[in-house]
Amino acid sequence: MADAECVSFLQWALPHLQLRWLGFRRVRRQVCRRIERRRGALGLADLAAYRAYLGEHPEEWRELDRLCRVTISRFARDRAIWTVLVDDVLPRLAQVATEEGRETLRVWSAGCGAGEEPYTLAIAWRLDFAARWPGLALDVLATDVDDNQLGRAAAARFPTGTLRELPDGWRHDAFDPCDDEQCLREPFRSAVRFVHHDVRSAPPEGVFDLVLCRNLAFTYLDEPLQRAVAATFRSAMRAGSALVVGVHEQLPEGCIGFSPAARSVYVAD
Repeated sequence: MADAECVSFLQWALPHLQLRWLGFRRVRRQVCRRIERRRGALGLADLAAYRAYLGEHPEEWRELDRLCRVTISRFARDRAIWTVLVDDVLPRLAQVATEEGRETLRVWSAGCGAGEEPYTLAIAWRLDFAARWPGLALDVLATDVDDNQLGRAAAARFPTGTLRELPDGWRHDAFDPCDDEQCLREPFRSAVRFVHHDVRSAPPEGVFDLVLCRNLAFTYLDEPLQRAVAATFRSAMRAGSALVVGVHEQLPEGCIGFSPAARSVYVAD
């Protein structure tokens, strides 16, 4: 499939899924390869035929939506954001929770992929925060729409390369070699629960102190849907809670209920 052909197809198809071309421009080859395999599996001659197939089989749009999921992650991805989280966001949230007499700091990692983000948070908490706030437990709800990714997350086995941005001490204390991969030790896994959930749907039950949604909603979804997702997050957060987005992301114009606090960090009003 020629790149121009796939670009033309994506620019046509993505708006039907409330997705935006701008977010897919740099990762389009990954998505195009999946679409090409799907076209071949259906026995269709080209993308024009696949486009016609979508018109005749509306249920195929769900499959195309699945093919457009981009899963790129690693532990402590974007170190600058993790520095802000560890140095500023988590200490503030922990202090507030303690002053209010709460025993649990609740976190929602939305679009968690194979678990690298929520597990990084669990590692940071156990190694850097648990002793400072002994009366406060961390409870991380990690959600994703992809059951294959959730299965990988539950297994907690990772290629060594995905750990390259972790501080050496964290990597040493949290992982054991297993065959040619790295296995997360059980004490770091217990704080994280994995649940199937689509960020485009109603939020999970409960109120969260911290919501992380990085390199997902505010990259790939169109702006009206981004605003809807932001409203969903706000409805699940208490005043003063933090929302963390990707290093190259920001909330779209028209979002209410949040104030910027630092790069990629918003505080719920």
